[in-house]
Amino acid sequence: MIAAGTNAPLPFAPRAVLFDMDGLILDSERALLACWRQANDELDAGLDDAFWLSMVGIHDAACHAMLHARLPVALADALIGRTNALYEQRVAAGLPLKTGLTALLDWLDAQGLPRAIATSTRRARAEAKLRAAGVRGRFHALVGGDEVAQPKPAPDVYLRAADALGVAPQDCLVLEDSLPGVRAALAAGALPVQVPDLVAPGPAAAHRVARDLGDALTLLRNTFAIAGARP
Repeated sequence: MIAAGTNAPLPFAPRAVLFDMDGLILDSERALLACWRQANDELDAGLDDAFWLSMVGIHDAACHAMLHARLPVALADALIGRTNALYEQRVAAGLPLKTGLTALLDWLDAQGLPRAIATSTRRARAEAKLRAAGVRGRFHALVGGDEVAQPKPAPDVYLRAADALGVAPQDCLVLEDSLPGVRAALAAGALPVQVPDLVAPGPAAAHRVARDLGDALTLLRNTFAIAGARP
């Protein structure tokens, strides 16, 4: 793993960029954590932030199974329902964008580089979140977790996103906040750069880490500044 802040050029100039969504382009994890805390307190469920953070990057079915293993089924279902209701209010208002996203998308536009969203969130839900945040039109394709057979860390969602752009996975840069997402990108044969959100980067096969999307943009600029590098 190459540490955050190391802005050496990437090993190749990508022909497309694939983005995760929650915690990477939308500041949704902090919003969801606040909803979790409120629901947990209201229902006196007795769970802490560490338990919630252990579910970051994991698809909904696995998260629900973790909750059902920890709590009585009725309490787990009530906690899920109340958290989701609180979160819906924040989604409808438009979740904040992560720092550096707009500048990165503007640069990708200038370079003519196509981009796609590859998220574990179901497609209709992802469409709604991106539209409410005002950025759906900045991406050329979107693949949701309900459109593939296996969720991250399986490579399915990234393979399908690359295919939607007509670019081979090995020619794609993947931007991800979570380790399961990094593993999915590696399994797809793409080049991952992790931009951690609430959970610090963990051990994985060698991959780059950026402090934020502005740092990721610096990596791309340095890469394309090399003589002859073109999309």
